[in-house]
Amino acid sequence: MTATAKLFASAALLLLLLVGVPLFINATGRSDLYYTLTSVALLSIISAGVWITFYIGRINIGQGAYALMGGYVSAILVMEYGVSFWVTLPLAGLFCMAASVLIGLPILRLRGVYFAMVTLVLTEVARLLALALPITNGAKGIVSIPQPGRIGLFGLTIVPDFATLANPRFAFYIVSVLLMALCFAALYRLKNSRIGQLCQSLQQNEELASSIGVNITYLRVLAYAISSFLGGVGGAMFAAISQSIYPSSFTVADSINFMLNCFLGGLGYVFGPMLGTFVLYFGWDLLFQTGEFQLLIFSTILIALMLLLPNGLLSLRLSGRAKATAAAPPAHRQEEAQARSTAAGRASS
Repeated sequence: MTATAKLFASAALLLLLLVGVPLFINATGRSDLYYTLTSVALLSIISAGVWITFYIGRINIGQGAYALMGGYVSAILVMEYGVSFWVTLPLAGLFCMAASVLIGLPILRLRGVYFAMVTLVLTEVARLLALALPITNGAKGIVSIPQPGRIGLFGLTIVPDFATLANPRFAFYIVSVLLMALCFAALYRLKNSRIGQLCQSLQQNEELASSIGVNITYLRVLAYAISSFLGGVGGAMFAAISQSIYPSSFTVADSINFMLNCFLGGLGYVFGPMLGTFVLYFGWDLLFQTGEFQLLIFSTILIALMLLLPNGLLSLRLSGRAKATAAAPPAHRQEEAQARSTAAGRASS
C-alpha cells in the first residue's frame, strides 16, 4: 500500500469514527455506546505506550502505574488548585514522563523477565502510594471532579463547557477519538523516522547497536518516557470522564491487559494496540453470557490466537499478499529468465 493510499485509508477511518459512528448511535438510540467507545479509544492510547517499550525490546507490565499517576495529577490540580482540565491533560503526561525518567534510568538496564517483573511491581507501588499519601485522600479517592470547562480564543468558543452540554458523553467521545488519532499518527511518524529505526535496532541487538555508536541509554529512556506520557494522558482523561479517581482505578490486571492488547493486535504494527484493545474489550463482553466459564474460554481463545498468529491479528492482512509475492517471481527475475532463454536459443541455433 502506497503512502497516499494509507493516508486516504486513515482519513476514511477517522471520518467514520467522527461522523459515521455518532450517526449510527443517534439512529439506534444507544447513547451508552459513547462511553464504551470512549473507553476503547483511551485504553488504546495507554496500550500504545506499552507498544513503544516493546519496540525497544522491553516487556512493560507497569503502564497502569502511569495511568493512575496521570489521573491523580489531573484530579489534584483541578480540585485543589483550580487549574483547567485542558491544562492538566499535558501536565499529567509530563509529570509521568519526568517520573519515568527517574525510574527508567536504573531499571532499563534490565532485560527480559527481570524488567517485566520490576514494572509489574510499579503498578502495585503506585496503588499503595495513592492509599498512603494524604493529598490523594486515601481509599476514599477524589470524587466530584468538575467536567472540562470552556476553551475560548479571541472571544470565540472553540470547545464548550462540557457541563452545559445535553450529552457530555458525545463530547468526551470526540475528544478521545481525536487524541487517539493524534497519538497513532505520531507513533507512525516516529516508527518511520531515524529514531524509530534506531529503536528497532535495540530490539534486534543492543550490543551491535552500541558498537556502531548508537546511544542506547538515551533511546531506552526516551522510549520509556514517551510510553509513560501516553499512560498519563489516558489516565487523566479517564479521571475526567468518570469524575473520580481511586487507588483501584488502575490495577495490575489492567497493566496485563495493556500488554495483551499489543500482543493480540501485533507487536510489529503501529495500529496493533488499537485493534487489540477493540477485540479484547468487546470479546470479554461477548463472553459474559457464558457465566463462570467466561475467563476459561477467554484465556483459551487468547492462547490459541497467540499460537496460531504469533505476529498478531494484523498479520492476517499480509498473509495473502505474502503468498502471492512468493508464488510470483519479481519482474527483474522474469526478465533475466527470458533473456537467458533467448540467449540459449540463439546459441543452439
